[in-house]
Amino acid sequence: MTQSSDTDVIWLTADAHEKLVAELEHLKGPARQEIVERISAARDEGDLKENGGYHAAREEQGKLEGRIRQLEDMLAKAQVGETPADDGIVEPGMKVTYKFVGDDDDEAEEFLLGAREIEPEGLKVYSPQSPLGGAILGAKKGDEVSYEAPNGKTLKVVILDATPYTG
Repeated sequence: MTQSSDTDVIWLTADAHEKLVAELEHLKGPARQEIVERISAARDEGDLKENGGYHAAREEQGKLEGRIRQLEDMLAKAQVGETPADDGIVEPGMKVTYKFVGDDDDEAEEFLLGAREIEPEGLKVYSPQSPLGGAILGAKKGDEVSYEAPNGKTLKVVILDATPYTG
C-alpha cells in the first residue's frame, strides 16, 4: 500500500465496523422515518415561518443526513480487522509508542493509528488524517519525525515502537 492511499484507509476492528454498520442502518431506517413523520406533522400545523417544531425537525434531519454521509464514506474506506504486518512500520492498525524529542522529562505515550470511532478503553486513537498520524505514516522504530501541531508550532517525535493492534 502506498503512503498516499494509506491516508484514505480507515482501519476498524470487526466489532467497530459492526457497530458503525448497525448505526448506519438505524439512521437510514427508523431514525430517518421518525424525522420525516415529525416534519410532516409539523407541516400540517400550518404557518412554517413561525413553526419551531418544523424548524427543529429540519435541523435534526440535516444533522442525521450529515452523519449518514459520514458513516457511508467511512465504511467505504474501511479496512476491517486486517491486522497489519508486524514489521515496525507505522500504518493504520498499529499501536504506536512515541516520545517528544528534546524533552527528557517527557514520558513515552501510546496511541492507536485508526478511526476515532473505535477508541478502545485506555488507548488514545489518532487518525492518519491528524497532524501527528499523517506525519508518522510510513515511519519506523527509531525515526524522528516533525509535524505542525494545530497551534502552528512544529513538534518533533521519535518513534519508539510500532506493533499491530490486536484489541
